Amino acid sequence: MFPEHPTTSHPRAAVEVHQPMPLAPAVAAPAPLMPMQSASVPAVASIVLPDGRIVTGYAINPVQPEPIVAKPAVSRAAVNVALGGIGFAAVCGGLILLTTFIAALTALITQLIILAAVTFGGWIAMQIFSASGPKQGTTVNIRKAVIKRNRFYS
Repeated sequence: MFPEHPTTSHPRAAVEVHQPMPLAPAVAAPAPLMPMQSASVPAVASIVLPDGRIVTGYAINPVQPEPIVAKPAVSRAAVNVALGGIGFAAVCGGLILLTTFIAALTALITQLIILAAVTFGGWIAMQIFSASGPKQGTTVNIRKAVIKRNRFYS
């Protein structure tokens, strides 16, 4: 391409050009043909490109993407944690009410026992000290008494 410089003294070497050769496919054994019947054979389409070339091939239907599922505003794990917290709070409130109920029931039972003891004790006292039978004992008439120099005079 460029002219040789006249002062160059190197000998001209022969140039070998190698052209690629296609390799024959290695076929060990021909695969048995399986009879297949497709449900539908797509139509062959040909289009003419703007530069005049013709491209022929099968028409490919565009792949429809899967519909996008709307993501919830709050993740499912967050909802589960919140529901667990609400349930725990409800249980704790119920336990507090249960302990309050048990304490009130204990106080009621204690008051009923005391009321029964007082009532039964009063009934026994009335039986003992009532004047339902003949009087027995000594009757003492108290008159005006005089106390002089720490002595009792009647």
